[in-house]
Amino acid sequence: MDLYEHQARELFDEYGVSVPEAEVAGTSKEARLIAERFGGPVVVKAQVKTGGRGKAGGVKLAAGPEAAELTARQILGMDIKGHTVRQVMLARPVDIAEEYYVSYVLDRATGGFLAIASAAGGMDIEEVAAERPEAVARVPVDPDRGVTAAEASRIAAAAGLPAEVGPVLERLWAVLVKEDAVLVEVNPLVRTTDGSVVALDGKVTLDDNARFRQSRWGEGDTVRDSELERTAAAKGLNYVKLDGRVGVIGNGAGLVMSTLDVVAGCGARPANFLDIGGGASAQVMADGLSVILSDPGVESVFVNVFGGITACDAVAEGIVQALGAVRLTKPLVVRLDGNSATRGREILEAAGHPLVEQVPTMDGAARRAAELALTG
Repeated sequence: MDLYEHQARELFDEYGVSVPEAEVAGTSKEARLIAERFGGPVVVKAQVKTGGRGKAGGVKLAAGPEAAELTARQILGMDIKGHTVRQVMLARPVDIAEEYYVSYVLDRATGGFLAIASAAGGMDIEEVAAERPEAVARVPVDPDRGVTAAEASRIAAAAGLPAEVGPVLERLWAVLVKEDAVLVEVNPLVRTTDGSVVALDGKVTLDDNARFRQSRWGEGDTVRDSELERTAAAKGLNYVKLDGRVGVIGNGAGLVMSTLDVVAGCGARPANFLDIGGGASAQVMADGLSVILSDPGVESVFVNVFGGITACDAVAEGIVQALGAVRLTKPLVVRLDGNSATRGREILEAAGHPLVEQVPTMDGAARRAAELALTG
């Protein structure tokens, strides 16, 4: 279950992470009243459960109450990647000296977590990783040990972040653990001109299995998710809609995120994040392909699997059976590596589906999927 930004910042505030003063409005008149109380410029931000709000015109600076009312009227009702804006958040602006990116994400393949951090915040992390991979630090986190002060300092140092970020990393880890989250992301985390470290934006995804402990956020809130994300959630898939043309399926959050980076580096934007975890049964593959192929923006699909506990031959069998249940309308590029990869490739080769291609390396497969998407 994804939280809205204003809900994420509420959590951050509870755990001692500084956030700008902000209030939520459901109408343009409410937005004006909030701006009047703030008594100065405000940032008006669409509240939808997707990224790319700024590029879509869903984040704007308003000079005062009249401008805030007009801006809210423009943003409310907008469609941003299939999400209708029903609320806006008005926040006090801050004077920014530097912007950073920090996140914790569940890595289902390893059974642990991954800290991802960069001194190049405020941008799409996929673009940063594609253009300057050395600028993005990926640090595995042992869930039994967690993020201590020493571990937080190690993550900050790996990403080239100042020491003041360390305590924030500790507090964000507490949010992840104590609130049953599988993703906690801040982009940008900023250092202000007075030296404060402030979370300007936040994304938190809670584990659906812990809904019974997270009733404070409401059971009915998911009606505002995109149609594809609702469908995926009903099938038990860990799916996030993006705005690209290459559908992505992988096993393990770390591998999927790396796949998104590599696809972006090949000149095509990923259409989604889909982590099938350790299970790649025929039903899981069929459900995943069905959701991805339902996205009208998808022009090719990239299945990137590293066999571990679930061997590649089982994954290949799942793909073949899934193709019997789902009508494949776009080219499918498959890269299998790891446990029983040779046998898995043989199974796909024997199936001989005309729209399925195999490429042995991740980079090569990403290039081929990007090429097919851009020429599709």
